[in-house]
Amino acid sequence: MSLKKHESALTIEEQVNNLKSLNLIIKDEQLAKDFLNDISYFRFIKAFSIGLKPKNGNYYDNISFKQLEELYLFNAEFRQILFTQIEKVEINLRCRISNYFCLKYGVLGYKDSNNFSNRKYHTAFLNEISIEINRNKRVPFIYNFRNNYIDGDIPLYALVEIISFGTLSKLFKNMHNADKKIIALTYNVSYTYFESWIESISYIRNICAHYGRLYNAKLTKTPKLYQQYLLKSWKNFSNNIHMLIKIQWAFLPTGKIFY
Repeated sequence: MSLKKHESALTIEEQVNNLKSLNLIIKDEQLAKDFLNDISYFRFIKAFSIGLKPKNGNYYDNISFKQLEELYLFNAEFRQILFTQIEKVEINLRCRISNYFCLKYGVLGYKDSNNFSNRKYHTAFLNEISIEINRNKRVPFIYNFRNNYIDGDIPLYALVEIISFGTLSKLFKNMHNADKKIIALTYNVSYTYFESWIESISYIRNICAHYGRLYNAKLTKTPKLYQQYLLKSWKNFSNNIHMLIKIQWAFLPTGKIFY
């Protein structure tokens, strides 16, 4: 298979003309130029043309630049709303996981591979947190622990404040099943489901954090679902953002607000 050659960069005016040649309706060219001067052609057109044109083909009839713009703005607002809820979930998870683990194994128990299921994964986890600690060495509470405590170790209850949600997910995944079960039960969920839910939420969180597309997005991390979560009309949405919103209610009980 021959490799493709990269196309030359286009001016904003050339980008607009190219879209017009692909049958996209542009009623106000100046507004389109202003928009493309603020939002890159690649981020905007490549992501939000999905379903509005065949791959490498022209836009279907009556598709306009305005429609793409509205999809982009809808996605931005949707992402902000969802990210706010995920933030509450994330803070809550960091709290419950660290509280449980510190009480059972001690505040430095995360350093002992015996407290985890897989030594190889534990070593990788320690490498990840070492990088995060070094990256955050000037953060006041990290600086305090490194310079005023024996061996400069960081307790888990502080460590969870700087590690990524993805690393937190890995920490939970490598815990002993008995420990995962106890934590998951605080949310009234089986740990096998709970584990996949954390992974899925972490994946969506990263999309939000990097300003990605949630509109019409498919989850590469598919959450396991209880049968009662699957309405008949939703059975084909197990890898869709709709299901992520559904399972978040397990983390955010009605009437509770987490900050």
